[in-house]
Amino acid sequence: MAIVYDKLLALDIPEVEQAYTEKDTILYALGVGCGHDPVDETELAFVYEKNLKALPTMPLVLGVAPLWLRSAGVNWTKVVDGERGIILHRPLAPHGAVVGKTRVVEAIDKGEGKGALVYSERTVIDKASGDLIATLTQTTFCRGDGGFGGPAVWSKAGQAPVPHPIPDRTPDRTDDIATHPEMALIYRLSGDINPLHVEPEFAKAAGFPKPILHGLATFGVAGRAILKAVCDYQPERLTAMKGRFSGPVYPGETLRTELWQEKNKDGNVISFRVTALERNAIAINNGKAEVKV
Repeated sequence: MAIVYDKLLALDIPEVEQAYTEKDTILYALGVGCGHDPVDETELAFVYEKNLKALPTMPLVLGVAPLWLRSAGVNWTKVVDGERGIILHRPLAPHGAVVGKTRVVEAIDKGEGKGALVYSERTVIDKASGDLIATLTQTTFCRGDGGFGGPAVWSKAGQAPVPHPIPDRTPDRTDDIATHPEMALIYRLSGDINPLHVEPEFAKAAGFPKPILHGLATFGVAGRAILKAVCDYQPERLTAMKGRFSGPVYPGETLRTELWQEKNKDGNVISFRVTALERNAIAINNGKAEVKV
């Protein structure tokens, strides 16, 4: 089975209703490494039910349509995250119920042996009030699906996303966060059960020497670094965040988030980049976050 361009863009992905509890909120925070320091009270707010807060990146794991790419003819074993973005319209409550609706925006055929890019968007809506919580964007790199006969450039209304440029100067701040060997095993309990992150043989078949950390777990670590550095751990101040996945992270590596800060009339724009220190390998590049003053 291969990608059929017109069918992919017309794919009707069912809405997903999901209830989540305080335990789910805490589990997500643990999955991106919160709580490693038991006396750090700033992160305690995300892992303790007393005055619990949800991390602003948590909508990325809510209302997800399971394995919808399989029904689109994609070679699922060779799929990796390319880019992710989140726009937060309101803070996420620590418990509640949401409705997620996913749609395909575009698909780019990079050619035989070069893979394909599938662009999608998901809205996460509060079920009780109908309020929009977050708009999520995703670029999926389908390494085994090039040459399906689709367009080689963005062909629909609008334009292809342009990577955010990283400033050519020393970062204003850096923040190092250690991941843990069991981090992927915890993070997968928030919904992403792809065996790429747990089965050694599956990871080798996908071209990696061992299971890799979820890209969204790395994204969540970067979100933590931004909260710490410029938001004083106030999740409502982070209003948008996006980045491009440039390379894998292996659980146990230390992630350094470099931050460049610029002010505009609405707040602050934060450029960021994440590097796995042990290998000096960039994991997330072209990162951009928007923060309220």
